[in-house]
Formats: sequence, C-alpha cells, structure tokens
Amino acid sequence: MYVIFGASGNAGRVAATRLREAGKTVRAVVRHPDQFRELAASGCEVVVADLTDRQSVQRAIAGAHAVQMLCPVPSLHVNPGQLMRDMIDVAAAALRANPPPHVLAISDYGAELDINTGITALFHLLEHRLKAAVPHVTLLRSAEHMQNWARVFPVARATGVLPSFHHPLSKQFPLVSALDVGEAAAALLLQGPADAATRIVSIEGPERLCAHDVARTLSTAAGREITARELPRDQWMPTLLRAGLSEHHAQLITDLYDVQNTGRIDVEANAGERRFGSTTLAKAFDTLLARGTLGVR
Repeated sequence: MYVIFGASGNAGRVAATRLREAGKTVRAVVRHPDQFRELAASGCEVVVADLTDRQSVQRAIAGAHAVQMLCPVPSLHVNPGQLMRDMIDVAAAALRANPPPHVLAISDYGAELDINTGITALFHLLEHRLKAAVPHVTLLRSAEHMQNWARVFPVARATGVLPSFHHPLSKQFPLVSALDVGEAAAALLLQGPADAATRIVSIEGPERLCAHDVARTLSTAAGREITARELPRDQWMPTLLRAGLSEHHAQLITDLYDVQNTGRIDVEANAGERRFGSTTLAKAFDTLLARGTLGVR
C-alpha cells in the first residue's frame, strides 16, 4: 500500500497516477471530500485526513509500506508557520508510532540550512523530525515550482509588468514543474528505501532561468509584452499584505527571499543525487493555459 498525502495537488496527483499505472495499490489522502472524483476514477482508495489530528493521520497510514509526506503551506491561515509546525509534529508522531518501511518527503532547496529561511525553515524542521521518526526516509528537495508564478500572472497581464522578488533580475535561479516532482517521487517510491537511513535527492528543471526569462515566456503566453521589474525590498511586505496574505505569511516570504537573493538557497553541495525534470517553463505555462488557470487570454 502506497499512501500519498497531498494527492489532489500537482505533484501528489502525478505520483498517485504513476503508482496506479504501475499496478500498485494507492491510498490517496486529501483534505476535502470534493477532491475525490479524479483520484477515485484512477483506482485509488481516497480518504480524507486532517494533518493537525494525529488519529486522522494514523488511520491514513495504517497498513502502508510506503508513505509520501508533505507539509502544505496553509495560505489562508493567519499564522501559517505555526500551523505547519503543528502539522509536522502530528505527522512525525503518527509515523513514529507505526513507522512504515519507507517515507518520502517532498522538501525544498535550502532545507539543510539551520538559519531563518522563512518558509524553507519549516522544511528543515520537517526533514529533522522525519529522520528521527522513521528508519528510512527519502528527502526529495525541490526547486521553486514553475506553477507558483501563476499567482502574479493576472497583475502582469493587466499592467505589462512582472514584479519580481528575485534580485537582481539577471540572476539565474532553479525552477521545476510540480508535475516533474511528482514523476520523480513516484519513481523513488517504486525503487523502495535506500540502504542508508536517509537518501537525499534534489530536482530542478532542464535549465536555470532569470526573471527576464520568465517575463519573456509569459509575454508569449499572454500575447502582449511583459517586462520584469525588481520589486523594491521596502515594498515586499506592503505588496504581500495588499494581496491578502497575513502578516505572518508575508514575513515568511520576505525572510525566504532575503536569503534566496544571497545565493544560499540552492542544491546542497556534495549531498545526495541530482535529477532534472524535462518540463520547460513554456510547457508549464501552456499546461496552465489549457487548464484555464494561467489568468491570460
């Protein structure tokens, strides 16, 4: 039994689908009953679990020989960092009580850093807790997801300006499609646990890009010229608050990009394996367009 948390998300859905295509029994864990249909149609057993409730998580992992775990960022919560810490504590306690032979955690570039990296610091905590809770854990560290840029597409289309927290605009950074993360997760789960207690795998896309590249790719998708511009540091917090984020959530993001722009959030040197997804940024945008989630045209 393969248990996939976050199965309704981009990476989780792909992982669950690939495991089913390989003939495996899959329990897809979702947060809301309205996320059942597509997963059930693929042959998954679909269950609802509350990541803040230990008994709920324990029921979801019962009988599992492999679990894909993640910690979603609860963007609508007033204090998403505290809620993520609570979810990590619950997941670790549930897994420690009945540890499956293999746990794969979807983590983040920079999760090895024991400093304040905002949201990424929570993935550092996730890795630390899971390594102490189960005998074999695979840490799939992912670069920034291409799909995250969809959040600023409507503004970019309306104004012709793509605001960027990445400074300077010419600095290249790793991106990856969440779908490629799901493909890699499924492959690693099918391989089973490594001999070592901890296996570290990093994944990013086929090439590194800068904010100018993102703007050019979006220009093609939007059918209008879009120019990347640095969002001044003193405008980060006000911009995020105007976008509807709580002060706590906005602080997590500003802390992340403060470190990101120093170049310290990247593949951990001399650690683990590296994989590269095949999805280009243009292809990722085309997929979002087809789904009607890009906010253009």
